Parts: sequence; structure tokens; C-alpha cells
Amino acid sequence: MFKRRLKRNLRMAASMAAAAILFSFVQPASAGEFVNTGYFGDVAIKGYDPVAYFTQNQAVQGSDRYSHRWLGATWHFSSAENRDLFMKDPAKYAPQYGGYCADGVSLGTVTTNVDPKAWRIIEGKLYISYDPGAADGFEKTPTKLTDSRKHWSKVEDTLVAEKLQTDWQKTPPN
Repeated sequence: MFKRRLKRNLRMAASMAAAAILFSFVQPASAGEFVNTGYFGDVAIKGYDPVAYFTQNQAVQGSDRYSHRWLGATWHFSSAENRDLFMKDPAKYAPQYGGYCADGVSLGTVTTNVDPKAWRIIEGKLYISYDPGAADGFEKTPTKLTDSRKHWSKVEDTLVAEKLQTDWQKTPPN
């Protein structure tokens, strides 16, 4: 019994040490390193074209015909031209906070479910929210932008912890 408990404790200590080491390497350098792909799949902003927000001033559904992999997610575009613009400067067109709800980030929370039609471009950056009311509030309340910038590192920490937990749960036992 003692040997079994010791073995289990050593395994747990080794897992925690590995997670701590991994955590030290995984910390993202910028807001763009986490991409919201929803609860299922790997498509960013539910398949909407991030470039169209800037060039057409509207939310436009993209197509997998014009797609590009970036930061572990598939991004869809409505045209080859938009895809090529994104490929040249993805940080210019990608939504802030990886496409997580900007209003949620302003409150220090993670909101995965977003509405790509609830968006604003503020100071040349794209922000997506979970509904039109949240997008309006984010735009009309200047402290929301300030608060979202302030809270983003806390939200990133939450995303890192969730990723580590998910990856750990997928790890088969020895």
C-alpha cells in the first residue's frame, strides 16, 4: 500500500512539475496568440472574413475555398484577394483578444460564444462581441476599451490554465 501511494504521489509531482515547465514556455507574447474557434472545430470567428470588416465595412461570411492556417486556427475569406491581404499582415486584420468577446474581456471574463455580426473597429482594431448590445456598449463606453486592455493578461492566464487542464486530461495515464 505504501509503495502504491508513493508511486501515485511521485506521478502527481512529476505531472505538476511538467505542467509548471510547460506553463513557463506557453505564456503568450501577444493577444493574437489565442484564437477563439468556438466550442467545436478550428475555424476562427465562425468562418467570417476578418479583412472584409475593414475593406467592406461589414461582416461577410468567408469560404473554406479561400482559407489560411494561422496560430492553429483556420481563417476563412470571401476572396483570394482578402486571404492574400491577411497573409501579408494578419495582426492588422485579426480581431483583438483572439476573437473572444471584447465586452467579456473588459469585465475580466472569457466569453467564447460570439456573434461575428456584433463588431466594431475602434482605433483601427477589430473587436467582436457576443451580441449587438455588447458591441454598442463596448464602443460607447470608453472605459470598456481601457478595462479590456487592463484585464487581457488575466484572461490570457485563464486561457492558458484551461488549455493546460484540457491537455492534461487528454494525457493517457502511465
